[in-house]
Amino acid sequence: MNIGILDQIPLPRGSSVDETFTHTIQLAKEAERLGYRRYWLAEHHNTNGLLSTSPEIMIPRLASATTSIKVGSGGVLLPQYSPFKVAEDFKLLEALFPGRIELGVGRSPGGSERTRRALTNDAENNLEAFPQQVTDLYGFLRDELPRQHSFRTVKTSPRFAEAPPLSILALSKPSAQVAAANGLGLVFGHFISPDRWQETLTAYRDQFIPSSQQEEPSVTVCVFVVCAESSERAEELATTLDHWLLGVEKGNTKIPSLEDVHRTEIKPEDQEKIEQNRRRMVVGTAEEVKAELLKLSERYATDDFLVITNIAGFEARIRSYQLLAEAFGLNDD
Repeated sequence: MNIGILDQIPLPRGSSVDETFTHTIQLAKEAERLGYRRYWLAEHHNTNGLLSTSPEIMIPRLASATTSIKVGSGGVLLPQYSPFKVAEDFKLLEALFPGRIELGVGRSPGGSERTRRALTNDAENNLEAFPQQVTDLYGFLRDELPRQHSFRTVKTSPRFAEAPPLSILALSKPSAQVAAANGLGLVFGHFISPDRWQETLTAYRDQFIPSSQQEEPSVTVCVFVVCAESSERAEELATTLDHWLLGVEKGNTKIPSLEDVHRTEIKPEDQEKIEQNRRRMVVGTAEEVKAELLKLSERYATDDFLVITNIAGFEARIRSYQLLAEAFGLNDD
């Protein structure tokens, strides 16, 4: 099993920004020591508790603090940016950290419509241009723009740097078709919504066209994971993830403490939402989590996962990653 980490750099209630970034660097170092394959950074804007606003800034910081783990974006919000600029950013990162950079991009607007407009300097909504942007991005990365393209003579710098592998974040068939048409990797966001997995992955695999990047489809699945020494402890920690997800829907993205959770009264409609959200996560002991991930591996026909653990307490969070790595023997090699 190939397992990596996706980090939104969540800010726990009561923690400082400095402390949270220090913990992020510690976690990246520990992930490398434990044998995790990659460490990806998300992109979020206009939140009160998700500090990963710029993957292209966090990537070199974490790559500099480690020596071998692959570091990437999960993912750059491509409709808000110039494909040429994204290509140059990531080719420069690849030149600085050869063989260690990965580029994941998504179609998300990055938040509310007001946030999207602020991010794009009040430009019109460009989400429908995503398929062409992906094609352009790939062309800029690999110098494969068609001859009739208006920017065919524009080259990315560093001119001779290798291109990092490109993947598309997908929750549904349209994004999967974009990945397939361009011969790119696909990252399925089980942790966001597992509902349309079958049509998404079927479209991707059936319509995949080989590219200069890869000849076969490749699927990575991202899932929430909470792992602890006992089932009871894992369930207790998972309540902070449950309440965090409820808060996210209401605009509060800071992770609550266990004390906050114990003081909060759950309404019937919130309890129903919690039960629905549990489909997005795997919770339990190391062996229980391993068994469930192996089931997901069979369902999705992949052995490549990204895990995300947004729970209260840095020690509990890092321990969850340690237990998971030990269960799968990630560092056995």
